[in-house]
Amino acid sequence: MSRALVLDFGGVISKTLFETHDLSEAALGLAPGSLTWRGPFDPEGDAVWRAMQAGEITERDYWKLRMRETGALVGEEWTEFADFLGRVRGDDPAAVIRPEALAAISQARESGYRLAILSNELDLFYGAEFRTKLPFLADFELIVDATYTGILKPDPRAYGFITDGLGLAPADCVFVDDQAKNIRGAAAVGMQTVAFDVTRPSESYQQALNFLKAKA
Repeated sequence: MSRALVLDFGGVISKTLFETHDLSEAALGLAPGSLTWRGPFDPEGDAVWRAMQAGEITERDYWKLRMRETGALVGEEWTEFADFLGRVRGDDPAAVIRPEALAAISQARESGYRLAILSNELDLFYGAEFRTKLPFLADFELIVDATYTGILKPDPRAYGFITDGLGLAPADCVFVDDQAKNIRGAAAVGMQTVAFDVTRPSESYQQALNFLKAKA
């Protein structure tokens, strides 16, 4: 039976900005410890993150605020997320890809499972040229990016782009995302889901692979 591993990008495949403050500070010429927001790694110390998790602001609103704050520290004003990430990520985006993601993608491919990405802001955040620097993306049969569709998770139509594009039933897709609302949206349309824990990436990927194998 054909089955697919469907991944979010930011946080699931790529390390979060919360995990790479040291790299960001070096890229921007900031003193160590200049960036203090830690999101899921210190929710009590990040009130804006808590507001996002409570649904009071969107994920894009959260990052717009962090983009403005970070730009102010270096005397720059960024209007595009891609400019922000281009500055803080530096010239080597592969350095922030999770090794656990690469291992799971390789294992899924070698086991005959299909691969897809469902992102709300892949090219919006990273810029279209970002993809050319990540050869492993060629392993993905389908990449659906709301930068172009305009349909954001957890809208049911977003997941429909995946099932229609792959020609699979929702139950044959294991969807992995680090945002609870997106997980709820996927579950509502009938996908099997893994709530990705950015503090425990290996365990989350193993759970996803186990779900794939369970119905193989």
